[in-house]
Amino acid sequence: MSDTVFMRIAGSFAKQGLMQTLGAQLSEVEAGRVLIAMPFSQGITQQHGFAHAGAITSIVDSACGYAALTLMPEGKAVLTSEFKINLLAPAAGESFEAEGRIIRAGKRVHVAMGEAFAIQKGQRKPIAVMLATMMVIDAETGLSG
Repeated sequence: MSDTVFMRIAGSFAKQGLMQTLGAQLSEVEAGRVLIAMPFSQGITQQHGFAHAGAITSIVDSACGYAALTLMPEGKAVLTSEFKINLLAPAAGESFEAEGRIIRAGKRVHVAMGEAFAIQKGQRKPIAVMLATMMVIDAETGLSG
């Protein structure tokens, strides 16, 4: 993958206030695949002390979206049009990873598979899976097509 594509993804990611709030960072960027890491913090917990499903969903959604963007031409951008997430286990870990991979890249929509993992003592445990549809939009106008 070119440095231009990586810089495009990194620049867009840096503009996301939510990712900054969650402490999330881009870990890996490849054509059709993105990995996002997020540390555990008290600020992302729910009432039982686990990371909140909303925080986990957010990083998986972003990983899927950026995986799609790696395959879109210059001048195009991405918006999530739908996703379904299955939470497999409580989000208990020292940190978390979300991996997005493109299953099909189309002219107007991309379909992505996302997975979330809890990292505890070096062990990676699956905690969620997502299937997402990403819409191709014009980067300047924000309109589809």
